[in-house]
Amino acid sequence: MAHIVVVSDSFKGALTSAQAHAAIADGVRRALPGARVTEIPVADGGEGTVAAMLAATGGTAVDTEVCGVFPGERVSAGYGLMRSTPPTAIVEMASCAGLPLAEGRTDSAAATTYGVGELVIRAAEAGAIRIIVGAGGSATTDLGCGAAAALGVRFFNSEGAEFVPVGATLCHVAAIDVSVARKRLAGVSLTVMCDIDNPLVGPNGAAHVFSPQKGADPETVTMLDDGLVHVARIISRDLGVDIANVPGAGAAGGLAGGLMAFCEAELQQGIDTVLEAVDFASVMSDADLVLTGEGQIDGQSLSGKVPVGVARWVTQHRGDSLPVVVLTGSVGDGIDGIYAEGITAVFSIGRGPQNLAEAMKQTASNLAASAFDVVRLYSSLVRDTTST
Repeated sequence: MAHIVVVSDSFKGALTSAQAHAAIADGVRRALPGARVTEIPVADGGEGTVAAMLAATGGTAVDTEVCGVFPGERVSAGYGLMRSTPPTAIVEMASCAGLPLAEGRTDSAAATTYGVGELVIRAAEAGAIRIIVGAGGSATTDLGCGAAAALGVRFFNSEGAEFVPVGATLCHVAAIDVSVARKRLAGVSLTVMCDIDNPLVGPNGAAHVFSPQKGADPETVTMLDDGLVHVARIISRDLGVDIANVPGAGAAGGLAGGLMAFCEAELQQGIDTVLEAVDFASVMSDADLVLTGEGQIDGQSLSGKVPVGVARWVTQHRGDSLPVVVLTGSVGDGIDGIYAEGITAVFSIGRGPQNLAEAMKQTASNLAASAFDVVRLYSSLVRDTTST
């Protein structure tokens, strides 16, 4: 019995990861009714991360109340306790500090990640000794200072007064004390899921690239970047950690870099976090074919997108003995390099000439049809090899 593993990203604007899995699995089962199909939902750290990780690993969603996007607000949010060893929790920063929760309010410089820190503490109090923080879809550019403050990190201004920085007040940080937070999190490891590899500061950093999407005008962008640069220098001086140019530190308005500096968190590509959590190495040990996908594959896919991340894991654990096939809505420029990462073939799912709107409407049916064809081809080749 063939074992086919499905691990696909979402097709943004058309299908969620779960919907893409359902379409691919439908095509697989129609082509090869006796196949064993393993579906691994994918999360990238943004909205839906807790649900996807719990679906992949099993576990329980826990609801609670924490600080919202702006100081003083309270929102219902939650975290997931995964069925795993060691006891592991997944926190989705978008559930309390996500852009949709800002509800059109564009004062990104006043937004806070305080609620994220509250979720981390609740998860630790529930017994988790590994906590994964999904850093995606944020409304914030506070370098994670709000989350750090909730965890016990103390920030002081030039007059020695303690305060909780937001983007607009990062420039007021004069000293940082992490001793309380380090004690509270003793024995707990933090991993931040990053879906980008942008540094913290500069033209490719958190403020310049992402804060305009959160409502920041050019003047505010400059002010936010100056604040991030300033606190990065204080961190370097007080904590001995240089986070300014670390790839991924700019995720979620600098939350990733902040947790790295304040709480010794590890930054990890989102797909690597998922595959590690589901023990993908074991899942693929007896697999015959891996089907993966995303809305568009191009040269940027090398920076940590799902298909390349999956192919790298397959190459590491199975060499070139396990084919990895990508199903995609669009093939962009610069994909030559992805084949060296372990991808066997790339197929566009389009079934004929049509405009983008029509193509997106038919994504599910096109994806299922493409999976059907690929699996038919695979099973035919296997039969031919076996017969000879």
